[in-house]
Amino acid sequence: MMQPGQALTGRRILLVEDDYFIAVDLKTWFEEGGAEVLGPVPSVHEALALIARTSGIDAAVLDINLQDELVYPVADALHARGVPFLFATGYDPASVPPPHGAVALCQKPIDPLVVARTLFG
Repeated sequence: MMQPGQALTGRRILLVEDDYFIAVDLKTWFEEGGAEVLGPVPSVHEALALIARTSGIDAAVLDINLQDELVYPVADALHARGVPFLFATGYDPASVPPPHGAVALCQKPIDPLVVARTLFG
């Protein structure tokens, strides 16, 4: 089985999450695994600004609902750059609209090992 540290070492991971406690937990876990965390950012606007000024994003974890705003513009920007990402959500997978229906979905509470396996496994 893959060790999470091996998958995360040296990776730059964008974290888009508006729940402070989830964001802090994931940031800590990714950093302990050797990743550099970009963010966390709590809004679509901040995420798009961060993407625009950052090169070399290896992957992203996106909460679907950010302060009553849907994250899909961020997903589109990442997809256009070829950055792999997954959605972290409490939503039913059937509620994710095309073209994002094929994106991996991790149900909250998020298991960091599942995130690492999904993004880099």
